[in-house]
Amino acid sequence: MSCKSINKSNCSRSSSARSKQNARVVAQTPIDAKLHVDFEESKRQFDYSTSIDFNVSSSTGNVPSSTVSAYLQKMQRGSLIQPFGCLIAVDEQNFTVIAYSENAPEMLDLSPHAVPSLEQQEALTFGIDVRTLFRSPGSSALQKAANFGDVNLLNPILVHCKTSDKPFYAILHRIDAGLVIDLEPVNPADVPVTAAGALKSYKLAAKAISRLQSLPSGNISLLCDVLVKEVSDLTGYDRVMVYKFHEDEHGEVVAESRRPDSEPYLGLHYPATDIPQASRFLFMKNKVRMICDCFAEPVKVIQDKGLTQPLSLCGSILRSPHGCHAQYMANMGLIASLVMSVTINEDDDEMDSEQEKGRKLWGLVVCHHTSPRFVPFPLRYACEFLIQIFGVQINKEVELAAQMKEKHILQTQTVLCDMLLRDSPIGIVTQSPNVMDLVKCDGAALYYRHKFWLLGVTPTEKQIRDISEWLLEFHSGSTGLSADSLMESGYPGASVLGEAVCGMAAVRITTKDFLFWFRSHTAKEIKWGGAKHDPHDKDDGRKMHPRSSFKAFLEVVKWRSLPWEDVEMDAIHSLQLILRGSLQDEVADESKIIVNVPSLDDRIQRVDELRIVTNGMVRLVETAAVPIFAVDSSGNINGWNSKAAELTGLSVEQAIGMPFADLVEDDSIDIVKNMLSLALEGIEERSIEIKLRTFGFQENDGPIILVVNACCSRDLKENVIGVCFVGQDLTGQKMVMNKYTRMQGDYAGIVRSSSALIPPIFMIDELGRCLEWNDAMQKLSGMKREEAIDRMLLGEVFTVDNFACRVKDHDTLTKLRILFNGITAGEDTDKLLFGFFDRQGKFVEALLSANRRTDAEGRITGILCFLHVASPELQYALQVQRMSEKAAVSSLNKLAYIRQELRKPLKGIVLMQDLAGSSDLSREQRQLLRTSVMCQEQITKIVDDTDIESIEESYMEMNSEEFSLGEALEAVLKQVMIMSQQREVQVIQDLPSEVSSTCLYGDNLRLQQVLSDFLTNAILFTPAFEDSSVAFRVIPRKERIGTKIHIVYLEFRISHPAPGIPEDLIQEMFHHSQGVSREGLGLYISQKLVKIMNGTVQYLREAERSSFIILVEFPLARHLGHD
Repeated sequence: MSCKSINKSNCSRSSSARSKQNARVVAQTPIDAKLHVDFEESKRQFDYSTSIDFNVSSSTGNVPSSTVSAYLQKMQRGSLIQPFGCLIAVDEQNFTVIAYSENAPEMLDLSPHAVPSLEQQEALTFGIDVRTLFRSPGSSALQKAANFGDVNLLNPILVHCKTSDKPFYAILHRIDAGLVIDLEPVNPADVPVTAAGALKSYKLAAKAISRLQSLPSGNISLLCDVLVKEVSDLTGYDRVMVYKFHEDEHGEVVAESRRPDSEPYLGLHYPATDIPQASRFLFMKNKVRMICDCFAEPVKVIQDKGLTQPLSLCGSILRSPHGCHAQYMANMGLIASLVMSVTINEDDDEMDSEQEKGRKLWGLVVCHHTSPRFVPFPLRYACEFLIQIFGVQINKEVELAAQMKEKHILQTQTVLCDMLLRDSPIGIVTQSPNVMDLVKCDGAALYYRHKFWLLGVTPTEKQIRDISEWLLEFHSGSTGLSADSLMESGYPGASVLGEAVCGMAAVRITTKDFLFWFRSHTAKEIKWGGAKHDPHDKDDGRKMHPRSSFKAFLEVVKWRSLPWEDVEMDAIHSLQLILRGSLQDEVADESKIIVNVPSLDDRIQRVDELRIVTNGMVRLVETAAVPIFAVDSSGNINGWNSKAAELTGLSVEQAIGMPFADLVEDDSIDIVKNMLSLALEGIEERSIEIKLRTFGFQENDGPIILVVNACCSRDLKENVIGVCFVGQDLTGQKMVMNKYTRMQGDYAGIVRSSSALIPPIFMIDELGRCLEWNDAMQKLSGMKREEAIDRMLLGEVFTVDNFACRVKDHDTLTKLRILFNGITAGEDTDKLLFGFFDRQGKFVEALLSANRRTDAEGRITGILCFLHVASPELQYALQVQRMSEKAAVSSLNKLAYIRQELRKPLKGIVLMQDLAGSSDLSREQRQLLRTSVMCQEQITKIVDDTDIESIEESYMEMNSEEFSLGEALEAVLKQVMIMSQQREVQVIQDLPSEVSSTCLYGDNLRLQQVLSDFLTNAILFTPAFEDSSVAFRVIPRKERIGTKIHIVYLEFRISHPAPGIPEDLIQEMFHHSQGVSREGLGLYISQKLVKIMNGTVQYLREAERSSFIILVEFPLARHLGHD
């Protein structure tokens, strides 16, 4: 059989799978649309489970096409975006604006101010060139991107507003109407990332990628478990899940990492409608989908009236969630989510090898959070890269699993065929393995010559006879039937069979005899994951959340089994062809068997059937995953399958007719001749190693090493007419073993070399026994190799006693144990300063480096240790280091002394404040006392700051208590009053009236600290001249989150005259370095504190004035007088 015909067969299977997939999509979309309409029209009274069950069971033809079109348009062209960014769409030819979001003018600082100018009012309108809104580097980058073929490769593009210099990531994608630019604000404290500098994103994911790639193959579950842990560590979401789509489009949570107090979803299955087909299409377009706050008011996209239809938002990162999905999140108690699509190659053999394979959606990585959460673009970019690697790994695992499944089926078919030759057809149900081992099923049955053979869970004999009669009556035109629901297939007795038998695959092996496979209902396979095992627990069925979805799924699949996969049906049909070819129809009466003499047409039909069976067997040989070739009695090749051609580089046409001896290496010729000689005598040798030559482009790759079994080919008179060889390719394994042997030799030669360049090395196994003690270690310790090998390293080699290598004390052994235990547990450890006495009593001090040893499967098998003995130069460096450490300790002691002395007068101040507070004071006096107390508390907080590293690394914990914003700002202004008078710089306040009555939750002392520092620096670098001033302005904005929570966004602007703060100080504010100035360190600490408060700091230079812009947010406690 030619390769072309085999490919055609494979194409047929992939085309069939693709047709089924397309049919499911076509059938599912109207159901999704109807469900969406039900939700939109139902408002509060929406019964999710009932709606799912009704829509799935109803005909999709009842849904008008206009409903489906309106639904798809709303999903893809909804004209709403999320408010964390803004959107501008432009004509790709001339960059003129054709659409923009309503928040774009404000976000890009283009909104009219109190005294608007004509320029500001016309800044963003239809027809304007978008490049005029940004500074020249960003405009040039946008222009360059428009001329690039795949614009996604250049994302993100860093642009700055021309008016305010505010930085944004511009994320571009093409649509039918032009170019869409999603603009996402950049945190000023973060180093901006562009496509050219995307290395930062890759570095963020490097550890996780390395972990994934180090996992052993063949375990998808482990791969998914590791991924959710890594994504959780990377993003910080409350819950991370891997959600896999099954062949019938329903979904399952196959891995989960969650907060301990959250409900588990692991193992839950959901109906296909939970993630509509339209959403899956969008996930293919936009691989990372972030929803920052499902309660946030969406922003409308305004577009030019000249556009014929709403703007497509399929590829926009800002696209707003539709109402049904937002409600789903709300019912789950979620506010934010991040969803990443996992795609793999389509099994499409129709494509030419040069063409790129299509992709299909394997599943999703879903992240949930119970509070608003924004993940910056670099981190999302890192996640996308990580998921791409995960997709590659999954693709390999899926292909490997498919190959293993086909290999298993092929092996089972071979055994069943062997049984048929001995006991046809009864052997396939009476011996082991049997037909139940061919495909996954709960039961199987053979109905042959009015007799029954039942295996596992099956209908009764009477019911099987009834099914056979039904098949002969209603499906006589086919040779079998496969269904995952006998009830939906129209079998009248399906309800009587119950849940035990729902799915069936049946094939006709004679005109009236059948072979059956049965499957039970899917719900039997489904288990509730985690703590709640009972799927019948009560919940609010009207709401859409995981428990209701799970129940809806169980309802839908109540009378349905797992679907029959294409590869399973191929195996069943192959067995059917073999059976039909080996059995003869018989007509029997009471006394004798009358054999019908077949007519000419019958004989032609049987010849055709025999040809089909033969072709099927040839196809199995041709497509086998192992090399198979045949040799005639003259020693010439007369069979050569595709795997043999692939391994050797010798095509079928070239191989046929060649002497077999010419195809093997010289050292295999005698072996091959002996095998042929014995085979022609009927003796079949097994597990013989031979070497095949390589040809063509593979000629220089070396020989192919096979282990082959010989199988004699015989004619009708049982004469041997040739030999068939079935081989297993061991080339890769042999190469690895040879390389391993060479490496072992190299390793032993290097480690045990007496060269002075080789350091002292010793090694232990997982139990702590010494495996290696090299020449350098012998010289250093005075202990011979044979004395150390096979002894316990701790206790027998290194010991506190006077034999072997003595250490100073038990603490040294304890430190070694801790080091080794950490390495065995998989932790990364630092070098250890280690010392011991050699056999002559001399103390040896060295740095110990320890590394884990692993086997081929990644298991830790021991520890390899190096000793770095200090040279005179290194000893001097260590001495200098110790002196530096002593000096540092001395400085810390002095700092501790200063802190201690400061606390004494502070205690006195506190006492005086308490005494003053207990006396009769006026309202103004109490206000002054309150300001004094807040300043004193701020000093105490700063004096108690001993862990500066926690501020630098942004993990310091902030206090959260109610405070008056007005009182905090009064304390800040009082702290700079003396300095402003001394420098003759006036501080002008611009505080709205509501500020003084606003109470917030947060750390007021840290807020005072950072504002007073920025204000002090502004005064310090303000030139002294007449009417010199610093403006201190507060702009509050209140926003509602949820039903009861309000967030107050505060913008503090501290403006002073040019030239402003020196550039090197601004650099020190964002980038800490050695030799930093006192002012720079203060600005750096303040900037870090603002970041810990989830805020940002910018320093904006303008022609005449420069400004600190501090953005922070606090939950609103109350308004004084409005409790």
